[in-house]
Amino acid sequence: MESELGWFEKIVRRAFLFTSGTPEAERVLHPFEIRNIHQALPPKVRKLFDDGHYAEATFQAFKFLDKTIQRLSKLTTSGFNLMMAALSEASPLIQLTSCSTTSEKDEQKGYQFLFAGGSLAIRNPRGHEYNIEDSPDVCLDHLSLASLLLRRLEQSGFSVS
Repeated sequence: MESELGWFEKIVRRAFLFTSGTPEAERVLHPFEIRNIHQALPPKVRKLFDDGHYAEATFQAFKFLDKTIQRLSKLTTSGFNLMMAALSEASPLIQLTSCSTTSEKDEQKGYQFLFAGGSLAIRNPRGHEYNIEDSPDVCLDHLSLASLLLRRLEQSGFSVS
């Protein structure tokens, strides 16, 4: 059995891996760190990505986004209809801007379409088709969009966790 001092020595010798002084060439970053994927996404998304199930990782991330919008808006619909109703420019349940100027109204409407478009173009095909295979880069692009949308909610004072 190894002594406590031996264990301590092993820990100290590896501590450089966890310090900020680690040269970037020696520190391996996960693609989620490189692309700044939002931390609120369920751990399942990262596990699916790490296991090579890229389309499923995307689908799970957008399901999370859908459930987040349902929770915040208190609506029971999902997908496109949910996003259009919850983020409506005329009477938003989830207000991202004050909607007092033309520019703010345009931004609210633009995000409404980004949320709705993500549901239609990204989530739905992966939820209804069985043969979609995404590359790691395509998956990371999708997760980056989901992250952008989650961050925009946070910027407006909403909790996404």
